Amino acid sequence: MKSKINATDKFLSTIKYQITENEIILAVISGLFLFLAFPKHGFGRMAWFALIPLFFAVQKSQSFKRALVLGFITGIAGYVGIVYWITYVVVNYGYLPLYLGIIIMLLLVCYLSIYIALFAAGVYSLRDKNYFCLVVPALWVSLEYLKSYLFTGFPWENLGYSQYLNAYFIQFADIFGVFGLSFIIVAVNAVIFTLLVKRTKSAFLSALTLFLILSSIYIYGYFRIENVRESMNDAPGIEVSLIQGNIDQSVKWDELSQSKIINTYLDLSIQNSPQDGGLIVWPETALPFNYQQDSFMREQVNNLPKETKSWFLFGAVNFIRSRQGTSFLNSAYLLSPEGAIEGRYDKVHLVPYGEYVPMRTIFPFIKKLTEGIGDFSSGETYQPLFMEDKKMGVLICYEGILPHAARIYKNKSADLLVNITNDAWFGPTSAPYQHFSMALFRAVETRLYMIRAANTGISGIVDPTGRIVSQTEIFEADALRGHVKFTKIETFYARHGDIFVVICFIVFVIFIILNWRRRFVKWLPKTFRNR
Repeated sequence: MKSKINATDKFLSTIKYQITENEIILAVISGLFLFLAFPKHGFGRMAWFALIPLFFAVQKSQSFKRALVLGFITGIAGYVGIVYWITYVVVNYGYLPLYLGIIIMLLLVCYLSIYIALFAAGVYSLRDKNYFCLVVPALWVSLEYLKSYLFTGFPWENLGYSQYLNAYFIQFADIFGVFGLSFIIVAVNAVIFTLLVKRTKSAFLSALTLFLILSSIYIYGYFRIENVRESMNDAPGIEVSLIQGNIDQSVKWDELSQSKIINTYLDLSIQNSPQDGGLIVWPETALPFNYQQDSFMREQVNNLPKETKSWFLFGAVNFIRSRQGTSFLNSAYLLSPEGAIEGRYDKVHLVPYGEYVPMRTIFPFIKKLTEGIGDFSSGETYQPLFMEDKKMGVLICYEGILPHAARIYKNKSADLLVNITNDAWFGPTSAPYQHFSMALFRAVETRLYMIRAANTGISGIVDPTGRIVSQTEIFEADALRGHVKFTKIETFYARHGDIFVVICFIVFVIFIILNWRRRFVKWLPKTFRNR
């Protein structure tokens, strides 16, 4: 028995020696694992051990600065794989040279990598602490939240999103949101690492505690799905038809293509119209003309709900003239089955360098990134649209990955979430798959059906358990018909928001205070320490 233990110790010692010689390689491996945890190339299972190589690299770092560098390397390796599509967008639609497109993408990657660098530095400071497995996940969640909201925010592919196909696990999102999922994933990484390194009583106790928590989450997920499905059975519903026109971005605003584009959408809508009183949804900015001006095409659009006897939601560019000039809005219109305008939602959260251009005097070449009409102005608030007594929460494009937007609609008694988007910008990259996988979580957090109409895909229907009922392929003209329910299920997350993130901040601040206090006491002369 002793010989086996000694052999294990020698094996671990050999690994530790090799790790000290290969810190950079380990940091890169962690980055690659993070990249491979997300669609379209990856598998969510990778996330459960993606950070372990980084932990090993940081543990033997010679300094705090070295840990920062290693974390930055992990961030670079991971985020290049996750957001490489930025280059495709700015080169193909911003008309920038390839080298400049790569530079812009790398600038964003460097910014995002700062958060992982700070995380690695925190891991370095915590590496010998008994509460490592608690504070490290709290630090990750705190930094992930800052990344999601600082400087307008970039919550793209937060760690919890990697589990979008892990049905039982993601049910926990209706309590603590995606950040709660991220916490558990990082905790699993931390516990596995601790067991590999220490194999102490406290390490096994941490593992047992986490096992019980994780088991509880999966048990909760199982019963929560059953509970939600029972509620869905008794809920009223409506038939929907989601239209995917597959209009190439290069011809979208071409006047010679306007009639063809409208006819494509009209034909798909009529051929796949829902039952009377149903809902037809066209994507973001589906109309290639000015809807506010009288024209034959406007008349065609207004006749569609009359002909199909359905409600009709579509995206269009809207404008408001004032003394200060003309403001353009990215809007969604809702028409009644009689063809009357029942409401309009103007997109609230705009994408910098996609829909408006900050610092244009400093970076004038970025102006090209806004297509054709110039900057957009933001809407005033997230306000549901009414289909008689039912409320619809509209999320335009990027808003589909914003948990707080869906929460606002839920708290305003929305009965259905509708995400309209134009992912043609992304081309055949991973971005359309990533975008869809993140939007799925809005259904779980609010326990509402979410339907999604995308110009080039992915369009889909997601039920309140996060199950993908149906979806389209990308770059195909298609239509989805399905039945959705209007559920009334309360969730802790919708009511209280990111309270779990606040707890994580508090936990980390308490650690900092305790750590500084101990260092301060050690710094004091012995005579003062004894008093």
